[in-house]
Amino acid sequence: MATQSKPSPHYTLGDWNTSNFTIATNAERGRNTSFVVRQDGRHLINDTEIVTRWNQQDNKTRLENRCDDIQNWRDRLEETRDQLDEEIARLKADKEVCERALEAKALPLDVANQNLTTREGRLKIDLVDDVVTAELRKEVEVIEGTKVALQQKCAQSFEQLCRLEEARKQILRDLEHKIVALDIDIEQADLTQDSAEICFQPNPTRVKKGHITPQEWDAHSRYNRARAESEMQASIALRGAINQTIRQTANDVEAQRHATEYALRNRMAEVEKAKVEDEWQKERTEKEIAEMRKDIANMEQAIRDKEAPLKLAETRLENRTCRPSGLELCRDNAQYGLVNEVHEIKNTIKALQDKLKQEQHELTNCEHNLQRVMEDLALKTNSLALDSDMANYRTKLDGVNHNFTKLGSSTQYQSVKSAQAA
Repeated sequence: MATQSKPSPHYTLGDWNTSNFTIATNAERGRNTSFVVRQDGRHLINDTEIVTRWNQQDNKTRLENRCDDIQNWRDRLEETRDQLDEEIARLKADKEVCERALEAKALPLDVANQNLTTREGRLKIDLVDDVVTAELRKEVEVIEGTKVALQQKCAQSFEQLCRLEEARKQILRDLEHKIVALDIDIEQADLTQDSAEICFQPNPTRVKKGHITPQEWDAHSRYNRARAESEMQASIALRGAINQTIRQTANDVEAQRHATEYALRNRMAEVEKAKVEDEWQKERTEKEIAEMRKDIANMEQAIRDKEAPLKLAETRLENRTCRPSGLELCRDNAQYGLVNEVHEIKNTIKALQDKLKQEQHELTNCEHNLQRVMEDLALKTNSLALDSDMANYRTKLDGVNHNFTKLGSSTQYQSVKSAQAA
């Protein structure tokens, strides 16, 4: 059975004309819109190309400016680093000089203590706390005081070196970061859109943790440099104080050394004078003892010489008693003369004996005084020998120079500096 199709609609001529007009109008409107869009697209391409190139150039300039800022800070930090290195070397050299000055005090202190020990060998009355002992004790006190002052400067220089090293580490760390950042920014400034190593990056606009502002960046480097400069100024002041302390302690030790040796020379002269006096007293006393012994011998002989006259007078008197009693047993002038002679001789003998005792007593005194003089002479000889040994021992100090600074006469300062530079 045949299927019947639905009949197609028929349009009027007006509908046909309207359709043609609509199609033409829509086509023209589409072309116009497309033209406008194309023109806008071309303008956008040109504008975006200009903006992109301008942004590239602007950021390249910014990167170059940033490189200049980093390079400027790098130059200043390198200059500060070099200054720190130089100051550290100078402070180390001055610290070594201070340590050598401290070591140089060991010999004078040993000599002074040895001198005090030597002078303890004096005996009895010569073991006196004289000017020399006082000056030696003062010398020990001065040397120990200078050692304390120098030890303080050595400790201060060590602490200052630690602070300088810490400031140097901060500068080196900052400088290292500057070098890395500079290399990165130079590399970025040299990149172009034709570079082979460019590629898309995931989230390149993220803010990485630890970012700081340019003001903070500049302030950090300024702080590091200011700290380094402050420590260098403190080091310069300390080095001046070290040199001043070395010179002052050297002057103090030398001045006290001269005072001690001056007192020693005077004391030796006094002891020598006392020794000469003892020698003179010994010589005169020995002569007096010799004379006294002669006189005692003469006195004893004189007493013995009176024995015969006394015997004679007594014998005469005794024999005259044998005269017949009565008128012949007369107390005549001869009798009185003999009696007087006996009494006179006895009185003479007694006087001679008294004088002999006195002379013997004085002889004993002279011998006792001679013994004291000889003992004192031995003491003076011993003291003089000890002081002479002490003076000879102190000659060890003649070659010691305590001034190691530039103003000192010693070449040791330059040797230390040369060794430090090497």
